[in-house]
Amino acid sequence: MPEPLTDGEQRLLLQLARESIELAVWGKKLPKLNLNSFPQALQANRASFVTLTIQDQLRGCIGALEAYQPLAEDVREHAVAAALQDPRFPPVVKDELNRIKIEVSVLSAPQALPYESSEDLIKKIKPHVDGVILKHGERKATFLPQVWQKIPNPQEFMNRLSYKLIGRENFWRETKLQVFTYQVEEFQELN
Repeated sequence: MPEPLTDGEQRLLLQLARESIELAVWGKKLPKLNLNSFPQALQANRASFVTLTIQDQLRGCIGALEAYQPLAEDVREHAVAAALQDPRFPPVVKDELNRIKIEVSVLSAPQALPYESSEDLIKKIKPHVDGVILKHGERKATFLPQVWQKIPNPQEFMNRLSYKLIGRENFWRETKLQVFTYQVEEFQELN
């Protein structure tokens, strides 16, 4: 992982996410970002996920697994997408804005995890530390490390991730998949 973000940089990203969501929900155009006004760490290409919750219930989560744009842009883009384009939920409406809590996860670069068998894979994955990506052909599915809080059992974690990937819980046991792990720096609004 690169250097952790400072508290100020984290607050700046949360503020950027909040402002972007509010503008988008109100149907206003987002202004062009002046990247030079941001700290260097937020100008670097990094991948992020933005998660929205209301009373600890998921309300939207969108992100990228690999860096392709400056972190400030990445967080802004995924904040708006989590609010308006997560296919699992209707778009966020104005009445929800003051109840939404924003969480940002900044990802390390995914690393391939070689393994011999499903038992070997379970031994190599680090619960509560690793985010996991399963890849089969063109399909990919991931769970952020935070998902371990809700699914602490490694076999169940992999079953649910396998179901997310292909609609079958035991697929990860029956088929040799490409597996990648990553870690996150996670921070959220305090309210």
